[in-house]
Amino acid sequence: MTAHPGKGGELAAVLLRVAERLYGFPGCEIYLISQDAGNPDTVYVTEVWQDEASAQAALAAPSRADGPDPADVLALLSSPPHRTDLTVLGGVGTPPADGKA
Repeated sequence: MTAHPGKGGELAAVLLRVAERLYGFPGCEIYLISQDAGNPDTVYVTEVWQDEASAQAALAAPSRADGPDPADVLALLSSPPHRTDLTVLGGVGTPPADGKA
């Protein structure tokens, strides 16, 4: 995601508040917020979900009164977010692709 100039820190802060809401959310395995070291107005969200239904449930969950709203994120963006869907095959921090521990 690319924030309006000078708003990368604010965007990252809002996304970190989203991440707090997802602790313990069913199906959320990773929700990682990163900021580009060379361009702090670029913020990355890396998400790993057990399945698409879990990800959609998180999007459909009602916003908390004390939490950020999707509109809070969108207002900080200078362009629409870029999304890349991947199939996780494995690695450190993820369950094995075959489901065996």
